[in-house]
Amino acid sequence: MTRPIRIGQIVPSSNVTMETEIPAMLRAREAILPERFTFHSSRMRMKKVTKEELAAMDADSDRCALELSDAAVDVMGYACLVAIMSMGHGYHRISQERLHGRTLENGHPAPVVTSAGALVEGLEALSAKRVSVLTPYMKPLTQMVVDYIANEGFHVQDSLALEIPDNLEVAAQDPANLLEHYKRLDLTGIDVLVLSACVQMPSLASIQKVEDAIGIPVVSAAVCTTYRMLKELDLEPRVPDCGALLSGKY
Repeated sequence: MTRPIRIGQIVPSSNVTMETEIPAMLRAREAILPERFTFHSSRMRMKKVTKEELAAMDADSDRCALELSDAAVDVMGYACLVAIMSMGHGYHRISQERLHGRTLENGHPAPVVTSAGALVEGLEALSAKRVSVLTPYMKPLTQMVVDYIANEGFHVQDSLALEIPDNLEVAAQDPANLLEHYKRLDLTGIDVLVLSACVQMPSLASIQKVEDAIGIPVVSAAVCTTYRMLKELDLEPRVPDCGALLSGKY
């Protein structure tokens, strides 16, 4: 392919993090590997992270997939983990298949990655069995995320809910705070720490630091989404200083 690779993202209207963290990772990759990327988004309305708003937002994702397909993007990411998980166990498979179907109908087929599915597949790639999870969500939504991950076959050792209901407030969190927050989790015997199970809570600047501190793989939903996008594009999933999953070993 002579043109840059087009990365499409289906983004909640109040999300400002995935359009910074995904490009940041792929720009870092450009510094060490030849492929070049451009970034394209379509938005679906959502302000408060509640089950009702998430369901209404998800219904908008088909329109977003069509819009991005009009731009002939090479891969699409659905940038809201909790919206997918709130729709029921295993829903990431249904969503990915349905949205890919929209791109097929539109004559510009593109693989679709959901951040929820990417997190599951990232944990599988790391051969994780036991994990601990940090989220910005209220406790009921955090429990729903824990149950979703458990349903995929992982034991969730511990979880921490920061209980921030407003999505813009989630985006305003300083990723450096995670260097202290993770210490409140039980990490005994875990294989992987999910430092941010939310694509809106910034964590990229802390992934490698926490991994170096605890000596086990550390991921976020955004890191896993980047990994899955690169795998779908048949590109080496290697990005410097983003933790084990993007080290090139997997």
